[in-house]
Amino acid sequence: MTTRQINVERFSLASQKSFQQVLASVDAAVGHPNIETFWKSVNEAETSAEMEKVIHAALGSSGFMEFARLDHGGVVHKEEAGDHSKIFRLIIGNPLIMREMVKHVPDAGSYAPVTILIDERTDGVHLSYDEMSSLLAPYENKEALKIAKDLDAKVEALLVAAAA
Repeated sequence: MTTRQINVERFSLASQKSFQQVLASVDAAVGHPNIETFWKSVNEAETSAEMEKVIHAALGSSGFMEFARLDHGGVVHKEEAGDHSKIFRLIIGNPLIMREMVKHVPDAGSYAPVTILIDERTDGVHLSYDEMSSLLAPYENKEALKIAKDLDAKVEALLVAAAA
């Protein structure tokens, strides 16, 4: 049995746009496939090229797709009267990027797809992301780290654009 210490770096920024505007911006840039149909098509693909075609068709302009959306605010504020803050956790990614990281560091599969947290606070709408490069740094694999840094740049560009 082994235990590995992992220090996470979190990218965060706040926006003065409304929660709905920020979420709509992310939604516009991320693909939204029917996830059950998507996985069925991926599994039925007979070649890597066929699988890549299925994946590319599911991606949005950001190069990512949404795997799941969790409404934390709906759970936290259940049965509360009035307007309450919104908190969404979006699980997004690109299976082709994950594949390349996992080839070098199998544990990368624990971190991909990635999580974006969008939450409403008194000082604005916050967008947060735990950087993949910080999660993979302890594995000391240059190839995986290069892919992770590129992934971080893409996710952070998505968040900056949504916040602007």
